Amino acid sequence: MSSTPRRNVLVVYYAVTWPLRATIDEHLYSFRTYSPHRVFYLNLAARRMPDYLKRIPFDLILFHTIFLSRWNREAFCELMDQVEPLKSSGAVLAALPQDEFLSTDLLVEFINRLGITHVFPVAPPETWPQIYHGVDFKNVRFQRVLTGYLDPRMVDSVRDPAQTLARPIDIGYRAFDAPAWLGRFGRIKADLATAFCEAAPRHALAVDISTRTADTLLGLAWYQFLLRCKYTIGVEGGAGLLDRDGSIKRRTEDFLVQHPTASFREIEQACFPGQDGTLELTALSPRHLEACATRTCQILVQGEYNGMLQPGRHYLELRRDFSNLDEVLEVAGRDEARRAIVDTAYREVVAAAQCGYPHFVREVLEATLADRPQAPAHPGIDALYERATRDDRRSWRKVRVISTVSRRIPPSVRRSSRIMTVLRRLLDATR
Repeated sequence: MSSTPRRNVLVVYYAVTWPLRATIDEHLYSFRTYSPHRVFYLNLAARRMPDYLKRIPFDLILFHTIFLSRWNREAFCELMDQVEPLKSSGAVLAALPQDEFLSTDLLVEFINRLGITHVFPVAPPETWPQIYHGVDFKNVRFQRVLTGYLDPRMVDSVRDPAQTLARPIDIGYRAFDAPAWLGRFGRIKADLATAFCEAAPRHALAVDISTRTADTLLGLAWYQFLLRCKYTIGVEGGAGLLDRDGSIKRRTEDFLVQHPTASFREIEQACFPGQDGTLELTALSPRHLEACATRTCQILVQGEYNGMLQPGRHYLELRRDFSNLDEVLEVAGRDEARRAIVDTAYREVVAAAQCGYPHFVREVLEATLADRPQAPAHPGIDALYERATRDDRRSWRKVRVISTVSRRIPPSVRRSSRIMTVLRRLLDATR
């Protein structure tokens, strides 16, 4: 890689939470870690684009996943206005979207307004015409990627084959109770937790399963938890309906304010009748790869898993209707197949180059820069790169302040887009 000309790459992101989840942090900074190029970072939540960055001839501008978050539509529209001048930068413009079930009208508008030429979605190709309706597929290149990858440094830090067998927890699991507007598919994670908590005692299995926010495990703590578990459970990420303009989310949230004890069926009938199941968005989750890395045997609901995980070879399969739950728990109780499954998963998944961040970075850079002439040289570019790196570190100090303040605000208030917009504007005033 030493013979590769050093390009100038700008990663634009928007982060107001500190600290970042380890998986997001690894994804965001993977381009600096595993690229041979100068990778500049700009957090538009903490600072505006400085003049010295505007003068740099970038080869590539990447709009990161956490910039493209559309949970707050008003905030994202403001961000679009803010970055629109970058379309005349002369750089290749690329997007790394996720959550492709929500406010995709804004995502399509962003692609068209900015002149994005490369999109790296996580949704399956067969869903692209539905999700990205309005994008000219002849002029915009789409290439599917994973929602997250394995960082070799983290894999090395948790590699301990001796712990494969001696683990005190039979089945461990953490998940969140997904909102109803994600459809029935989104609710499977919570249903899994309930089903296993009820059935495991019949098989004398010790479990540590929770969907409580207070029990969330982040970063190294999550890996350490997996290292204490013989098995973990899971399902593909995704959603069963497309909320193109955010109206389903708004209707559902408004309905629950008036009917807080409503069942899912009542919510569906009132807010999105006949729409659940009209989108088949599924994707492999970083959690599946992390379980492979810690040699924790997975019990997974039937699915595609991006074609990377095979039932019986890399995991134990649970039918979608959970009808073989007791059979699967009996296999887990005997614990005879686990060692072979986790060793195979580690060898064929973790060791496979396509699951690591070096592969992800190389894939994105080759797709965007392979046919592009290098931008003109800029005098003093290395000094500007060092300055930008320092500025990015400083921006996190501001993020830490706003994150600390927002955590003191009750969750019910944080869910108000208007109030959070005011907080964001207060942060803008300090940039």
